[in-house]
Order: sequence, then structure tokens, then C-alpha cells
Amino acid sequence: MRKLKNSELNRISPKEFKETNKSPVIVILDNIRSLNNIGSVFRTSDAFLVEKIYLCGITAIPPNKDINKTALGSTETVEWEYKASAIELVNQLKEDGVTVLSIEQCEGSSSLDKYTFTKDKKYALVFGNEIKGVSQKVIDESHNVIEIPQLGTKHSLNISVSVGILLWNSVYR
Repeated sequence: MRKLKNSELNRISPKEFKETNKSPVIVILDNIRSLNNIGSVFRTSDAFLVEKIYLCGITAIPPNKDINKTALGSTETVEWEYKASAIELVNQLKEDGVTVLSIEQCEGSSSLDKYTFTKDKKYALVFGNEIKGVSQKVIDESHNVIEIPQLGTKHSLNISVSVGILLWNSVYR
């Protein structure tokens, strides 16, 4: 095996990215405090051709030097929009026929390893605050809650790691 050079990665240009058909996935970040996490979510969303990111509540918005540090230019490729209220956004997306899934540890949640994403649906994945998680109000309005199975003592993943796991599963599995 030989490691590929950057020139061999077949990267598309930002213009080509804008014109490319996107994955039927929307990411909702609700009250995310860490600017590095926000930037990482942008970068991962670029990698998986996410349709759009919604930044809600206290979640910071681009342009921001600390977001840019980890986003590496993806704030210029991935479409995004700020919404003050995640609950209002969730209800609007549901009216538009989008399946809303909160990513949280919850009574009655569906384990990610058993959940099937279907290619004929559009999904909105809601990720909550690093300390408090997804709000109960948003959970109550979601179609389902997905939980990432964990085996260790912490049962807590960084939000950017959770986004990567969910995006890979929703796009490729």
C-alpha cells in the first residue's frame, strides 16, 4: 500500500461542491458552546455532502476565527443558516416532511446499530449542548431518538465525534 498524495484525492472545488447533489441529511446544532466543535461539524458535513447545517440558540455562527480553525474552509462550502429556536425549526422541518431524529441517551431510544436509514427519506439530525444534551422539548417533537451504543464508563462522546458517527451511518450504511 502507498499513502495517497493530496493531488490524488480527487477533491472537488468549492464551486463543484455547491453544484453537487447533496446527501438528504440536515444537521441541527442546538446550543453548542465550543467553537472548535462547530468548526469540526462543518468539516465533517462537507466530507459527507450534508445538505445544510442549522445553527440554533447560543451556537456561534461564521465567520469566526475559532470556527475557521477546525472548519478549514468548509463554512464556505456547506450551506448553513442561523435559527434562534430549535423547536420552531424542528416543527417547520416536520411540516416539510423531514424525519427529525434527536441524538441522545433516552428512555425508549433506538440504538444506532439497529436503526435503518432509508434512502427515500430526508433526515434532520439534532445534536444538543455539550453538557445538557438535546432539550426535552426537542426530544418530544422528534420522530425518534437515536442512541450511539457505548461500552465504557463515560457513556459520553464529543459532539463532533457523534456527528461523524451519525453522518457515516446515515449516508453509507
